[in-house]
Amino acid sequence: MEKEIIFLVEEAPEGGYTARALGHNIFTEADSFAELKKMVQDAMQCHFEAEEMPRLIRLHMVKDEVIAV
Repeated sequence: MEKEIIFLVEEAPEGGYTARALGHNIFTEADSFAELKKMVQDAMQCHFEAEEMPRLIRLHMVKDEVIAV
């Protein structure tokens, strides 16, 4: 059993947020960051059996900014 799972969180171009698990086929999205946390927990419960579920979820925010020179 893994102790921790990491999700890459990005702002969606159309608004809201997306979250993709590293090393697992888990993806979810939501309109707000608070809602995204709930959606990640729900996705984890759908993906893992209780005894296999990692005990920690790390949300790693990724922000891509472009600056014109």
